[in-house]
Amino acid sequence: MSAENAVTGIRDRAADLAYATGWQVAGVIPATWSRRAFETLANQTWARDGEGVQQLSSNLARVFDHSLEPHELAEYSRQAMQSYMRYWNETFALPHWSHDDIADKVEIVHEERLTAAIARGNGVVIALSHSANWDLAGAWLASTHGGFTTVVERLKPAGLFERFKAHRESLGMEVLAVDGGPRVLATMSTRLREGGTVCLLADRDLNGTGILVNFFNEAAHFPAGPAALSVSTGAALITLRLSYRAEKLIIDFDEPLVELLPDTATRHDRVQVLTQQVADQFQAAISDHPTDWHMLQPFWDADRSLS
Repeated sequence: MSAENAVTGIRDRAADLAYATGWQVAGVIPATWSRRAFETLANQTWARDGEGVQQLSSNLARVFDHSLEPHELAEYSRQAMQSYMRYWNETFALPHWSHDDIADKVEIVHEERLTAAIARGNGVVIALSHSANWDLAGAWLASTHGGFTTVVERLKPAGLFERFKAHRESLGMEVLAVDGGPRVLATMSTRLREGGTVCLLADRDLNGTGILVNFFNEAAHFPAGPAALSVSTGAALITLRLSYRAEKLIIDFDEPLVELLPDTATRHDRVQVLTQQVADQFQAAISDHPTDWHMLQPFWDADRSLS
């Protein structure tokens, strides 16, 4: 084994141990203690101004059309890091929460839009961004409207991925790895044709095969999956807005998207139009709550071409 591989192995085992410890202690120690600890961690991480924090600041600058003074951007990025660490604090504690605990921590807006889409019986695709706490939203959805299918990135080390997978499955989710090939798409299509629900994080194009969209006046690629599934199965496509308000996670459902193209339009055109609509809805939601968008990776094409 090379020295580089040995260092990577040690780093991976340390990360796995850190996450395992987080799941063991969060939800057991008093909430005020864990909240204070994660707030401190957020401030320390932000102050170190590492690569992830720098990218977070760069992404926020684009959200604000580069109109912020340096001190204003710094404060927004600090708040965004606080929001991001709040996500981890809640996610670690989530396995310890009852259904009543989960219900008490969320506020639902326009749930009737989801209920009506489910009642149609043609399946529902829910698209959401990496905002606030998507795991808590998923836990609420599973406990209120039944299980659903989702796709996740295969994290490293493998132990960390399996831990996340088991965690989400314990909440009632069917979890598929994004690198699972054609079987993943086939499984989701089957679930939708059976009248089921598929939830997809839809603001990061992980495999480089996404759809070009205009996002905050710059070119970006969004995953084609949500729109493609809707077009091929006839399932409703709904975007979901997540944000924090004081102690609550706000879960706000948009109206189902409609692409309004003629019957002669190609499948590609339908997917393109729907994906741009997803991007537009996300842009509106992120504009309202920019510090709850947890994007610490290169996102826009101009950045990704250099990364």
